[in-house]
Amino acid sequence: MMSTEKSESKFIEKAMSAIADPCRLSILQEISRKGEVCCGDVQGLTGLSQPTCSHHIKLLCDSKLLECRKEGRNHYFTLNRSNFKKVSSFFDQFHQESAAV
Repeated sequence: MMSTEKSESKFIEKAMSAIADPCRLSILQEISRKGEVCCGDVQGLTGLSQPTCSHHIKLLCDSKLLECRKEGRNHYFTLNRSNFKKVSSFFDQFHQESAAV
């Protein structure tokens, strides 16, 4: 039971670190608007170099906030909605009223 809590905590830490960067946040917002983007779209959105875009996308994938689908030479990215639900649930605990007042 404790290791599940620890792995959940690690996931939240990694996800929050990934979201905290302004470039990665804008990438997530764009994917949320469009549903799916390819790496070239991200480059156009951010104005960053291709290697820098790839780095940001890799961090978002490593944090399990993005899912990747490969089609030929292109990679398409979508939000991992179930993991965003976990992040949302984590924050829910901070605004719910305490039962033990």
